[in-house]
Amino acid sequence: MAGHSHAANVARRKNAVDAKRAKIFSKCAKAILSAVKQGGPDPDQNLKLKYAIEKAKAANMPKDNIARAIKSAAGDNKGDMEELSYEGYAVAGVAVMVQALTDNRNRTAADLKHLFEKRGGNLGSPGSVSFMFDFRSIFVVNTDGKSEDDLTELALEVGAEDIEFDAEATTIYADAKDFIEVKDALEASEVEFLSAEIGYVPQTMAKVPSLEEAKKVMRLIDELDDHEDVQTVFANYEFEDGWMEQLEG
Repeated sequence: MAGHSHAANVARRKNAVDAKRAKIFSKCAKAILSAVKQGGPDPDQNLKLKYAIEKAKAANMPKDNIARAIKSAAGDNKGDMEELSYEGYAVAGVAVMVQALTDNRNRTAADLKHLFEKRGGNLGSPGSVSFMFDFRSIFVVNTDGKSEDDLTELALEVGAEDIEFDAEATTIYADAKDFIEVKDALEASEVEFLSAEIGYVPQTMAKVPSLEEAKKVMRLIDELDDHEDVQTVFANYEFEDGWMEQLEG
Protein backbone atom coordinates (compact mmCIF):
# COMPACT_ATOMS: atom_id res chain seq x y z
CA MET A 1 0.00 0.00 0.00
CA ALA A 2 1.03 3.60 -0.34
CA GLY A 3 -0.22 6.88 1.05
CA HIS A 4 0.97 9.52 3.50
CA SER A 5 3.57 8.71 4.30
CA HIS A 6 4.50 5.58 2.39
CA ALA A 7 7.22 4.75 4.91
CA ALA A 8 5.00 5.40 7.92
CA ASN A 9 2.36 3.12 6.48
CA VAL A 10 4.87 0.36 5.84
CA ALA A 11 6.23 0.74 9.38
CA ARG A 12 2.69 0.61 10.77
CA ARG A 13 2.13 -2.69 9.01
CA LYS A 14 5.48 -4.24 9.84
CA ASN A 15 4.06 -6.58 12.49
CA ALA A 16 1.04 -7.36 10.33
CA VAL A 17 3.39 -8.46 7.55
CA ASP A 18 4.49 -11.48 9.58
CA ALA A 19 0.88 -12.54 10.12
CA LYS A 20 0.12 -12.06 6.44
CA ARG A 21 3.36 -13.50 5.11
CA ALA A 22 1.65 -16.47 3.46
CA LYS A 23 -0.74 -14.15 1.63
CA ILE A 24 2.10 -11.86 0.54
CA PHE A 25 4.08 -14.82 -0.80
CA SER A 26 0.95 -16.05 -2.59
CA LYS A 27 0.58 -12.68 -4.34
CA CYS A 28 4.26 -12.68 -5.30
CA ALA A 29 3.90 -16.20 -6.68
CA LYS A 30 0.85 -15.11 -8.68
CA ALA A 31 2.81 -12.24 -10.23
CA ILE A 32 5.66 -14.62 -11.10
CA LEU A 33 3.22 -17.10 -12.65
CA SER A 34 1.64 -14.38 -14.80
CA ALA A 35 5.04 -13.10 -15.93
CA VAL A 36 6.28 -16.58 -16.89
CA LYS A 37 3.12 -17.25 -18.91
CA GLN A 38 3.58 -13.96 -20.78
CA GLY A 39 7.31 -14.06 -21.46
CA GLY A 40 8.86 -17.39 -20.45
CA PRO A 41 10.85 -18.59 -17.41
CA ASP A 42 14.17 -16.82 -18.06
CA PRO A 43 14.34 -13.52 -16.12
CA ASP A 44 17.23 -12.35 -18.31
CA GLN A 45 14.89 -12.51 -21.30
CA ASN A 46 11.70 -11.54 -19.45
CA LEU A 47 11.85 -8.13 -17.76
CA LYS A 48 8.40 -8.51 -16.20
CA LEU A 49 9.53 -11.73 -14.53
CA LYS A 50 12.71 -10.04 -13.33
CA TYR A 51 10.63 -7.28 -11.70
CA ALA A 52 8.36 -9.88 -10.07
CA ILE A 53 11.34 -11.81 -8.70
CA GLU A 54 12.97 -8.65 -7.32
CA LYS A 55 9.73 -7.66 -5.60
CA ALA A 56 9.44 -11.15 -4.11
CA LYS A 57 13.03 -10.98 -2.84
CA ALA A 58 12.35 -7.61 -1.20
CA ALA A 59 9.40 -9.25 0.59
CA ASN A 60 11.85 -11.90 1.87
CA MET A 61 10.23 -14.68 -0.12
CA PRO A 62 12.64 -17.67 0.09
CA LYS A 63 14.62 -18.48 -3.05
CA ASP A 64 13.18 -22.02 -3.08
CA ASN A 65 9.64 -20.62 -3.14
CA ILE A 66 10.54 -18.34 -6.04
CA ALA A 67 12.12 -21.22 -7.97
CA ARG A 68 9.06 -23.41 -7.36
CA ALA A 69 6.74 -20.65 -8.56
CA ILE A 70 8.69 -20.31 -11.81
CA LYS A 71 8.79 -24.09 -12.33
CA SER A 72 5.10 -24.61 -11.59
CA ALA A 73 4.10 -21.83 -13.99
CA ALA A 74 5.30 -23.87 -16.96
CA GLY A 75 2.93 -26.72 -16.10
CA ASP A 76 0.00 -24.57 -15.05
CA ASN A 77 -3.04 -25.12 -17.25
CA LYS A 78 -5.18 -22.34 -15.83
CA GLY A 79 -6.27 -19.53 -18.10
CA ASP A 80 -4.04 -16.51 -18.53
CA MET A 81 -4.35 -13.76 -15.98
CA GLU A 82 -4.90 -10.12 -16.86
CA GLU A 83 -3.04 -7.22 -15.27
CA LEU A 84 -5.61 -4.55 -14.57
CA SER A 85 -5.65 -1.18 -12.83
CA TYR A 86 -8.73 0.06 -11.01
CA GLU A 87 -9.30 3.67 -9.98
CA GLY A 88 -11.64 5.14 -7.43
CA TYR A 89 -12.25 7.42 -4.48
CA ALA A 90 -12.44 6.75 -0.78
CA VAL A 91 -14.23 9.18 1.56
CA ALA A 92 -12.90 12.75 1.85
CA GLY A 93 -11.89 12.78 -1.83
CA VAL A 94 -8.98 10.37 -1.32
CA ALA A 95 -7.81 8.99 -4.68
CA VAL A 96 -7.06 5.25 -4.81
CA MET A 97 -5.17 3.22 -7.41
CA VAL A 98 -5.43 -0.58 -7.33
CA GLN A 99 -3.23 -2.97 -9.30
CA ALA A 100 -4.69 -6.44 -9.76
CA LEU A 101 -4.00 -9.79 -11.41
CA THR A 102 -7.14 -11.72 -12.25
CA ASP A 103 -8.47 -14.58 -14.36
CA ASN A 104 -11.99 -13.11 -14.17
CA ARG A 105 -12.22 -9.35 -14.62
CA ASN A 106 -15.99 -9.29 -14.05
CA ARG A 107 -15.64 -10.96 -10.65
CA THR A 108 -12.79 -8.68 -9.59
CA ALA A 109 -14.56 -5.49 -10.71
CA ALA A 110 -17.73 -6.48 -8.84
CA ASP A 111 -15.78 -7.33 -5.69
CA LEU A 112 -13.82 -4.06 -5.71
CA LYS A 113 -16.94 -2.00 -6.44
CA HIS A 114 -18.58 -3.58 -3.39
CA LEU A 115 -15.56 -2.82 -1.17
CA PHE A 116 -15.41 0.82 -2.27
CA GLU A 117 -19.11 1.38 -1.71
CA LYS A 118 -19.15 -0.43 1.65
CA ARG A 119 -16.62 2.11 2.98
CA GLY A 120 -18.33 5.20 1.54
CA GLY A 121 -16.28 5.48 -1.65
CA ASN A 122 -16.85 4.65 -5.29
CA LEU A 123 -15.06 2.82 -8.07
CA GLY A 124 -14.34 5.22 -10.94
CA SER A 125 -13.77 4.91 -14.67
CA PRO A 126 -10.30 4.51 -16.25
CA GLY A 127 -8.44 7.81 -16.10
CA SER A 128 -10.56 9.27 -13.29
CA VAL A 129 -7.70 9.08 -10.77
CA SER A 130 -4.47 8.02 -12.50
CA PHE A 131 -3.66 11.56 -13.70
CA MET A 132 -3.01 12.45 -10.05
CA PHE A 133 -0.18 9.91 -9.71
CA ASP A 134 3.30 9.38 -11.14
CA PHE A 135 4.52 5.88 -11.99
CA ARG A 136 7.86 5.41 -10.18
CA SER A 137 10.19 2.95 -8.49
CA ILE A 138 9.46 2.88 -4.76
CA PHE A 139 11.92 1.41 -2.25
CA VAL A 140 11.10 1.38 1.45
CA VAL A 141 14.14 0.63 3.61
CA ASN A 142 14.80 0.31 7.32
CA THR A 143 16.23 3.65 8.46
CA ASP A 144 18.37 1.76 10.98
CA GLY A 145 19.64 4.83 12.81
CA LYS A 146 20.86 6.61 9.67
CA SER A 147 20.34 10.35 9.38
CA GLU A 148 18.32 12.04 6.65
CA ASP A 149 21.59 13.41 5.21
CA ASP A 150 23.09 9.91 5.12
CA LEU A 151 20.13 8.48 3.24
CA THR A 152 19.87 11.46 0.90
CA GLU A 153 23.53 11.01 -0.01
CA LEU A 154 22.97 7.28 -0.54
CA ALA A 155 19.96 7.97 -2.77
CA LEU A 156 22.01 10.29 -4.94
CA GLU A 157 24.83 7.75 -5.16
CA VAL A 158 22.55 4.96 -6.40
CA GLY A 159 20.79 7.14 -8.97
CA ALA A 160 17.54 7.72 -7.12
CA GLU A 161 15.63 10.99 -7.39
CA ASP A 162 14.49 11.83 -3.86
CA ILE A 163 13.60 10.40 -0.46
CA GLU A 164 10.90 10.66 2.17
CA PHE A 165 12.68 10.32 5.50
CA ASP A 166 11.17 8.72 8.60
CA ALA A 167 12.92 7.63 11.80
CA GLU A 168 11.76 4.03 11.33
CA ALA A 169 11.44 3.51 7.57
CA THR A 170 12.51 5.73 4.68
CA THR A 171 11.13 5.73 1.15
CA ILE A 172 13.51 6.19 -1.76
CA TYR A 173 12.03 7.14 -5.14
CA ALA A 174 13.54 6.59 -8.58
CA ASP A 175 12.45 6.59 -12.20
CA ALA A 176 10.35 3.52 -13.02
CA LYS A 177 12.77 2.39 -15.75
CA ASP A 178 15.67 2.40 -13.26
CA PHE A 179 14.11 -0.11 -10.85
CA ILE A 180 16.63 -2.94 -11.31
CA GLU A 181 19.73 -0.74 -11.33
CA VAL A 182 18.73 1.24 -8.24
CA LYS A 183 17.63 -1.86 -6.33
CA ASP A 184 20.95 -3.60 -7.12
CA ALA A 185 22.88 -0.53 -5.93
CA LEU A 186 20.86 -0.31 -2.71
CA GLU A 187 21.44 -4.02 -2.06
CA ALA A 188 25.17 -3.47 -2.50
CA SER A 189 25.00 -0.78 0.20
CA GLU A 190 23.44 -3.42 2.51
CA VAL A 191 20.26 -1.56 3.40
CA GLU A 192 17.35 -3.66 4.67
CA PHE A 193 14.35 -3.60 2.33
CA LEU A 194 10.82 -3.47 3.70
CA SER A 195 9.40 -3.34 0.17
CA ALA A 196 10.48 -2.67 -3.40
CA GLU A 197 8.07 -2.11 -6.24
CA ILE A 198 7.13 -0.03 -9.24
CA GLY A 199 3.93 1.80 -8.46
CA TYR A 200 1.93 4.97 -8.19
CA VAL A 201 3.14 7.97 -6.19
CA PRO A 202 0.60 10.77 -5.58
CA GLN A 203 1.42 14.22 -6.94
CA THR A 204 -0.68 15.95 -4.28
CA MET A 205 -2.22 14.78 -1.01
CA ALA A 206 -5.87 14.80 0.10
CA LYS A 207 -6.12 15.93 3.72
CA VAL A 208 -8.67 13.83 5.61
CA PRO A 209 -10.62 16.16 7.92
CA SER A 210 -11.69 13.76 10.68
CA LEU A 211 -10.48 10.66 12.50
CA GLU A 212 -13.75 8.89 11.67
CA GLU A 213 -13.15 9.41 7.95
CA ALA A 214 -9.52 8.32 8.39
CA LYS A 215 -10.79 5.03 9.84
CA LYS A 216 -13.00 4.51 6.79
CA VAL A 217 -10.07 5.20 4.46
CA MET A 218 -7.83 2.69 6.26
CA ARG A 219 -10.56 0.05 6.40
CA LEU A 220 -11.00 0.35 2.64
CA ILE A 221 -7.24 0.17 2.04
CA ASP A 222 -6.91 -2.88 4.32
CA GLU A 223 -9.83 -4.70 2.69
CA LEU A 224 -8.53 -3.99 -0.80
CA ASP A 225 -5.08 -5.23 0.28
CA ASP A 226 -6.65 -8.44 1.56
CA HIS A 227 -8.43 -9.26 -1.71
CA GLU A 228 -6.79 -12.24 -3.41
CA ASP A 229 -6.73 -10.56 -6.84
CA VAL A 230 -5.18 -7.31 -5.60
CA GLN A 231 -1.42 -6.93 -5.88
CA THR A 232 -0.91 -3.39 -4.58
CA VAL A 233 -2.93 -0.38 -3.44
CA PHE A 234 -1.82 3.26 -3.61
CA ALA A 235 -3.66 6.29 -2.22
CA ASN A 236 -3.07 9.98 -1.61
CA TYR A 237 -4.50 10.40 1.92
CA GLU A 238 -2.92 12.69 4.49
CA PHE A 239 -3.73 12.33 8.18
CA GLU A 240 -3.17 14.59 11.16
CA ASP A 241 -0.11 13.81 13.26
CA GLY A 242 -0.94 11.13 15.80
CA TRP A 243 -3.91 9.65 13.97
CA MET A 244 -1.95 6.69 12.66
CA GLU A 245 -1.18 5.58 16.22
CA GLN A 246 -4.89 5.74 17.09
CA LEU A 247 -5.78 3.78 13.98
CA GLU A 248 -3.41 1.03 15.07
CA GLY A 249 -5.36 0.54 18.28
